[in-house]
Amino acid sequence: MRVLAISGHPDDETLGCGGTLLRHRADGDEVYWVIATQATEPRWQAETVRQKATEVEQVAQAYAMSDVHRLGFPAAMLDVMPHAEVVEALCGVVAKVRPDVVYVVHGGDIHTDHRIVFDASIAALKSHYMKRLGVTRVASYETLSSTDAAPPLADRTFAPSIYRDVTEYLEQKLAIMAMYESELQPFPMPRALESVRALARCRGATVGVAYAEAFMLIRELT
Repeated sequence: MRVLAISGHPDDETLGCGGTLLRHRADGDEVYWVIATQATEPRWQAETVRQKATEVEQVAQAYAMSDVHRLGFPAAMLDVMPHAEVVEALCGVVAKVRPDVVYVVHGGDIHTDHRIVFDASIAALKSHYMKRLGVTRVASYETLSSTDAAPPLADRTFAPSIYRDVTEYLEQKLAIMAMYESELQPFPMPRALESVRALARCRGATVGVAYAEAFMLIRELT
C-alpha cells in the first residue's frame, strides 16, 4: 500500500497522524510526504529557516519516508498565492505517487494555509478521478493549535469517524514531535508533548484503547 500524508506545514503530519504513519510503516506500507509550505525570509530569520529545513530532514528519516515532496510555497501566505498553482502542484504529487490512502489537514482549521491545502487537495482528488489515480480513501486529520482553535461552526467542526489504535507507536510519535524544536511549546500550550499525549489518550478512550488518532472520512472507493 502507498500512503500519502499532506501537510500544510512541517509538524502537521506528526501532530495529526504520526502514529498512523508509523503503523503503516510497520505494516510494510510505503509512506510519502508532501509539505505545501516552508519558512522563508524575512518573515523568519535565516537561522530559523535553516533549523526548520534540518528538522524536516530528521523527521523524514525517522519515519523512513519513501519520498518527500516540498512544494515550496511561503508559509502563512497561501491566501495570496494563485489557488490554481497550489492545486496543480498537488496534482503533480498525486499523479507521481499514486497513493492508495491519503491523509490531509482538516478543512475547517483556523489556519488559512490548512484550509487552502485541504481545498486544493480535494480538487486534486476529485471523486471521479479516484479510480484512475488508484486512491481508495481520503481522510482528514486534526492538528493541535489549529483544529481545536477553529470557531464552533457546523462547517468548521472536526467530527471524527475513523480511529486508529496507535498505542504501540505513541512514544515514537512523541520522540519525532520532539525533533521539531522550533515548533514545540511548553505545557499547557497545544503543541506541548503532554498535550499531544492527552489528545491521543482522549481519542483512545473514545474507542476503548490506550491511545488513538482520529480522522474524518472524506471519500472512500470500495
